[in-house]
Amino acid sequence: MNIITICARGGSAGVPGKNIRMLCGKPLIAWTIGQALEAGIADHIFVSTDSQDIAVAAAAAGAQVPFLRPAELATATAGKLPVIQHLVEWVEANRGPVRSIVDLDPTSPLRDVIDIQTCFKMLDAETDVVITGYEADKNPYFNMVECKPNGFFERVCPPATEVLGRQSAPTVYAMNASIYAWHRHTLSSSLWDAQKIRLHVMPRERSIDIDHPIDFDLVELLMKKRGLA
Repeated sequence: MNIITICARGGSAGVPGKNIRMLCGKPLIAWTIGQALEAGIADHIFVSTDSQDIAVAAAAAGAQVPFLRPAELATATAGKLPVIQHLVEWVEANRGPVRSIVDLDPTSPLRDVIDIQTCFKMLDAETDVVITGYEADKNPYFNMVECKPNGFFERVCPPATEVLGRQSAPTVYAMNASIYAWHRHTLSSSLWDAQKIRLHVMPRERSIDIDHPIDFDLVELLMKKRGLA
């Protein structure tokens, strides 16, 4: 089966309770669940959470919440991939074999359904994982620096030839963590274990991740502009 996973922890240092905070009349997580349902690519949509309140909101929006996440997978330092692996293992033990996994971040409600469908289609036999991102406004070949062992700063990626403007630097992308797609056999505990990674490029206005109270205001403004609210 093909499944969509949505990982929503109850605790949040930046915005307490953000996954069920109301956004344009619906809990934040409900926007992502709605997109997952509309995409029509998955046999099941599962939410992994440690919060009973999130579980109730997710079920009301149409997702399945088969259990509450173990405490050790619900800390601020717990990685996302172990959470997805834990959920996939439960699905395989209780529902049957999993063929592919598409993960959607509930704090990225501005994605389009077409973004989800495109990532799923990009996950072909020659691809290990599909990620999403946008063209970065800062470039390590031009205007990003780091401190070297000698205590002085240099560009993160020294170019082969001098770059006089960002437009002439190699194009780089910032991951937005909105969507990931794996085959079951390529899902591992580290994203970078994958050898063949493809990128679906999303515009900046669909790449905002809600991590601060002001992000809610910005996302609400963009949703209204797009006629979503």
